[in-house]
Amino acid sequence: MKEATTTPKISNVKAAILGFQHLLAMYSGDVLVPLLIGAALHFTTEQMTYLVSIDIFMCGIATFLQLKRTPMTGIGLPVVLGCAVQAVNPLIQIGQTYGLGTMYGSIIGAGIFIFLIAGLFSKIKSLFPPVVTGSLITIIGFTLIPVAFENLGGGDATAKNFGNLPALGIGFLTIAIILLISVFAKGFMKSVAILVGILAGTLLAGMFGMVSLKPVAEASWFHLPTLFYFGTPKFEWSSILTMMLVSLTTMVESTGVFFALGDITGRKIESADLKRGYRSEGIAVILGGLFNTFPYSTFSENVGVLQLSGVKTRKPIYFSEVNP
Repeated sequence: MKEATTTPKISNVKAAILGFQHLLAMYSGDVLVPLLIGAALHFTTEQMTYLVSIDIFMCGIATFLQLKRTPMTGIGLPVVLGCAVQAVNPLIQIGQTYGLGTMYGSIIGAGIFIFLIAGLFSKIKSLFPPVVTGSLITIIGFTLIPVAFENLGGGDATAKNFGNLPALGIGFLTIAIILLISVFAKGFMKSVAILVGILAGTLLAGMFGMVSLKPVAEASWFHLPTLFYFGTPKFEWSSILTMMLVSLTTMVESTGVFFALGDITGRKIESADLKRGYRSEGIAVILGGLFNTFPYSTFSENVGVLQLSGVKTRKPIYFSEVNP
């Protein structure tokens, strides 16, 4: 199906810049999940490095599965997939109680569950009107507010300088730049307001000595995905059932995102579209379990980026997945 959008064609350079903006919007959410789970399960520095890098790689694979429509998979909308934040606490509990093998086995089981019920779930879309899906997305957004305030205060709530004036000042200045560009700029500059704000805030933080590139310099250039890096999966029924219930919430969230993107791009979302979208999400979750990362679902924050930029094609999303 031809993409339903009134957005004019954009050059590869502009698409790459817009893609980088999408990457920055989803990056903190993607990195947050492995950092929280890895810290709770006492991963070593080497394990955390693998976990974060492969997680970002798998986010790209998961997104590609949705961007490309096939007879079986892919909703074909400008959607971005990332780690399902609602799975953090259940996965930590499973990992602490039963071990990593069971944690990843539960992820694989949940992915198979999503794939198998995709057809049935797509037929009950009438049970999820905008007021339901919108409420769920709003609740998930509220759960991320503490993370946003922690980042605004400097990133480490236990640090002595947490919430100091330079951190708060740079944070609020970054927000102000984004808002001013969104309101007063025109054309392409308006569409990259988030990117400009983040870059300006980063440069200012660097001037105050608040940015260190040492971890980047010390990190390995390449990490190849490895099957069962942390061990072979084990399947325990209560853990799988827990993740199946979590998967239902991610599917409802994805439904809301799909319909929101349909409204933005001017495309009517049918049951067949939802079925392909759910199947792709299920495959992405299975891959997350096999490569010892996490469940993946659609990111609602990137819908906001899409609406703010006004660029409604999939081209920038393809570039965003190449950028990592």
